[in-house]
Amino acid sequence: MSNLDSATDPLSFAKKMWGGMGFSLPNMVTPTLNVEEIEQKIKDLKAVESWLKMNLSMLQMTIQGLEMQCVTLNAVRAMGQMAGSYASGAGGDTNQAGGLVTGSGNEALKQAALWPLTMLQQMQEQMQKAAAAASAQVSQAREDTPKT
Repeated sequence: MSNLDSATDPLSFAKKMWGGMGFSLPNMVTPTLNVEEIEQKIKDLKAVESWLKMNLSMLQMTIQGLEMQCVTLNAVRAMGQMAGSYASGAGGDTNQAGGLVTGSGNEALKQAALWPLTMLQQMQEQMQKAAAAASAQVSQAREDTPKT
């Protein structure tokens, strides 16, 4: 009869071995043969998986948002400090853009913090030079044309 049991149930040996110890086999060792139960476990595990993925993505977005907030606040604070120190030290030393920065690293940081202002000033100077050159060309063209 035991020979017949092992032929119908391939895990009967493992069941006998674990059954003698007083506790049953774990579910992974003795899988169920009920299809509905397996499908229900699959549904449950997929629901848990999607919930974990959603929580992971929300956690990642929260971390990225906080990192961006921290970087932004540090940048604004540093720019404010550099602009304040640049404004207080600008009276004596006016090393404007257009040349390489020579001097202390603090001066380089001041200029790096104010690069948008420097860029706008350079653009304004170039536009003024271009306007002056254009007006000079127009006035010279007027002088060169013969009056009729």
